[in-house]
Amino acid sequence: MDSEPRFAILIDADNISDRYVKIILDEAANSGIATYKRIYGDWTSPRLASWKNVLLENSIIPMQQYSYTIGKNATDSSIIIDAMDILYSGNVDGFCLVSSDSDFTRLASRLRESGMQVIGMGEQKTPKPFISACNQFKYLDLIYSNQQKEEKEEKEPEPPKQKAGAASAKQKAGTASAKQKEASAARKKSSSSKEKELKQVRKTINAIIEKFSDEDGWLFSGKLGDQLSRRMPEFDVRNYGFTKFTPFIMSLGNYETDKRPASGGSTQIYFRMK
Repeated sequence: MDSEPRFAILIDADNISDRYVKIILDEAANSGIATYKRIYGDWTSPRLASWKNVLLENSIIPMQQYSYTIGKNATDSSIIIDAMDILYSGNVDGFCLVSSDSDFTRLASRLRESGMQVIGMGEQKTPKPFISACNQFKYLDLIYSNQQKEEKEEKEPEPPKQKAGAASAKQKAGTASAKQKEASAARKKSSSSKEKELKQVRKTINAIIEKFSDEDGWLFSGKLGDQLSRRMPEFDVRNYGFTKFTPFIMSLGNYETDKRPASGGSTQIYFRMK
């Protein structure tokens, strides 16, 4: 009987916020069992105080690393040394490296060279080399933002009723207009960035279908998803507001869908280019 993969979760507290702790543990749990849960930093520093409140309840072991020299990241070195010790212990099948720091690029590559599954987690500011060195990469800030948005929509508060004089109304209207312009500019910038990302996703999907499809151009969705994650470690349907892979592919509008019966009464989804 196959057991679940065992992972070592190693968190760089120097550049990861404690508000992501549940996301980190949940994402790791989606891939396997957390055998090690360690977080590294200088715990004598006041700026890590917020992390101390969540470590015990989540059974994460704090690893003390003093900052001996200004400008040198001792935490990075400590994580790298521990990761190699854990690798040689033979107790895990993979690592979750939680950081937005490019200094872990070589570590991720080295672990993969040893047959380890490497899941990276960090914010969108994470340098591309580190992302590419991982098997998968999760954008914690995007996942967090989506969760906050969903919670806000579930509450659906009623807009407050306001009574204001004509002068006050004009002032508020002017302020609202300025905020709307700022929001509109931000949406356009975000939309442009997303469209660029989607263009690359479509290009990659097309290449995968051309490579692995059958004679009629059909490719099993599971194979497509697996290959897409291999070629784009940062890809996650949640980055685009979806929770499932199939609805995301269908939303692109570039692909035909075929549902085929499988054993046990289940259904398999196939895609091909229109």
